[in-house]
Amino acid sequence: MRIVVSGASGLIGRHLVAHLRNRGHEVVVLVRRAEREPSEVRWDPAAGDLDPGRLGRVDAAVNLSGAGVGDHRWTDAYKDLIVRSRTETTSTLVRALLALDEPPEVLVNASAIGAYGEGGDTVLTEGSPRGDDFLAHVVQVWEEATEPAAAAGIRVSLARTGLLANPVGGAFGQMLTLFRLGLGGPLGSGRQWWSLISMPDELAALEFLLTRPVPGPVNLVSPEPATNLAVTGALGAALHRPALLPVPAAALRVALGEFAGSITGSQRVVPAALLEAGFTFRHPDVGAVTTWLANA
Repeated sequence: MRIVVSGASGLIGRHLVAHLRNRGHEVVVLVRRAEREPSEVRWDPAAGDLDPGRLGRVDAAVNLSGAGVGDHRWTDAYKDLIVRSRTETTSTLVRALLALDEPPEVLVNASAIGAYGEGGDTVLTEGSPRGDDFLAHVVQVWEEATEPAAAAGIRVSLARTGLLANPVGGAFGQMLTLFRLGLGGPLGSGRQWWSLISMPDELAALEFLLTRPVPGPVNLVSPEPATNLAVTGALGAALHRPALLPVPAAALRVALGEFAGSITGSQRVVPAALLEAGFTFRHPDVGAVTTWLANA
């Protein structure tokens, strides 16, 4: 397939581009800087600028663009950036795809399990109601920006990714450093549910959605969510380090501000749509995910 990818410089994007190319796909990368190689196409999503004529034939598109929700404290300005960086990129890409003589068959658009808000102990599937907090609002407007593509007949898969487990970068990259020093432990009460997915399963699931008819919201999480206490305990065991030093919720709020609620909040999410479509996870539970993390 010839696949256009936006957000290719991010954590998932870097790995996905390499994964797709290794699998034999041709990947066109959207960049905001000057182009450096033939596989790059410059765009300016803030200005709504992407020349469809530069894209050539497009069989599929993957949109991963968006400012990191945990990269900065949530000031009003940064919250606005979190929203705009998703809606502007999505709308610009969709307009360009619809302007092609032959639009692609599928758009896989990044999203997040933040759609569900605080879930407590309730098992959440793609059919569960939306939450009412800031991240749920972000996901709503982000996903709504894909609606013109779906209305035009493009199959749109909304990849609602959970907590991404990767040994470098992201939240788990920072956690691994602390755990290897013997400074790891539960965050907040430890009773909140975490829904994880390993990087290999994330990449395989995104490729799966390019070739399987799974439209609409799709939870990208391992089949067996676990409590934060179970996750940190399993990670400590995989690293042969103690995991006994709890981080109080109040300390997280001081350090992270409003974003701390995303860490101490509970989301018991399962990948109902992926499982029904026949996707097989390499790392289906917390033990498999943390063992992979410790040895990757």
